[in-house]
Amino acid sequence: MNSIAAAVEQSPKRTPLGAIANIPPRRMDFEFAEAKSPRYIYDNDPFLSHFWNTFSSLLPEGEAFFVQAVRHYRDQITDPLLKAQVAGFIGQEAMHSKEHLAFNNMVGQKGLPMEALQRDIGWMLKSLAKYTPKSTQLAATVCLEHYTAIIGEQLLREPAHREKIVDENGMKMWLWHAVEENEHKNVAYDLYEKTVGSYALRVGTMIPTTIALAVVMVVFQARMMAADNQLFKLRQNARGIAYLWGRKGLFPRLAPQFFDFFRRDFHPSQHNTEALLDEWREKLFSENGLLNDRPFAKKGKAKAH
Repeated sequence: MNSIAAAVEQSPKRTPLGAIANIPPRRMDFEFAEAKSPRYIYDNDPFLSHFWNTFSSLLPEGEAFFVQAVRHYRDQITDPLLKAQVAGFIGQEAMHSKEHLAFNNMVGQKGLPMEALQRDIGWMLKSLAKYTPKSTQLAATVCLEHYTAIIGEQLLREPAHREKIVDENGMKMWLWHAVEENEHKNVAYDLYEKTVGSYALRVGTMIPTTIALAVVMVVFQARMMAADNQLFKLRQNARGIAYLWGRKGLFPRLAPQFFDFFRRDFHPSQHNTEALLDEWREKLFSENGLLNDRPFAKKGKAKAH
């Protein structure tokens, strides 16, 4: 038994298992205020800002879906380390839902249809949970966790990308979220391998999951743009599309990491982010970190990694 697994078995109940497993649930209470937030939070650009707002609109219900998919299989595992990691995963995802809901409420106060988008994605995911096998739900969670991990890693690695976020609290939220997505990026995958384990289901689920995500993002963003009278500003929107999807765009740069998922021997840890996480834990949670005014940092728990 490795040292972390031994610590899990011997830990007092008051110690969060996720923290012992290097996946500490951190309670964040960001203060999002519409009056203090620029209308366009990413590069002061309507198209790009609404893209990220749309992505955020999916997250409260999406993270809840991930948690339910993982919880269904939690009792099937006996490995104390993986159990602790699952506890950390659930704790972190719950906080992500909470903070993105607060962020989305702020965006909605600008006259944008965030509440309607959240309602609609909630209905879609509840229908998916009702009519698909639990194994498929966990496979879809693994696929979407791959997306959030590589998108989060890109944000942490690329200064030019980060610097375009012009809302201070929004930037802090996305950085915190990116760190935690990479802290727990192995968990759903490892749980899937221990309980379901089908390579065909894993890679087969990625294709419809990607198509569904793309369709939802396009439709939801169009609704956001229409509500903001930005939908038919073609030249402006073409620049945004090129920034995201052009030959050297934000997402084409992630193609090698995305396609790694289809290898039979793939594991999320092969995208090594340990040094990157150490760097950003220091930047965010240390005594002089960007988030040292948050309750988690004040309690001194942020150094548990």
